[in-house]
Amino acid sequence: MQIAVVKAAFDDEAGVWWVEHSDIDGLHVEGETFEAFRQNVAAATADLVLGEDRGAEDIHIEIVAHVSVRARAAA
Repeated sequence: MQIAVVKAAFDDEAGVWWVEHSDIDGLHVEGETFEAFRQNVAAATADLVLGEDRGAEDIHIEIVAHVSVRARAAA
């Protein structure tokens, strides 16, 4: 079984999760929610790596998500 790592980031302005870095060449997907992003990563990976021979092997995809938030503390 192959293992691929995908680093995801959230774009506040666009309101989408996107692939910041990936072990999978050509993987450029996004999603409005993390769940949509996860599904898009899986589908695109199947197309890019497995192609027509989808029964050949499984690929384990580790998605590492990065998001930052700000909190304002009362003075």
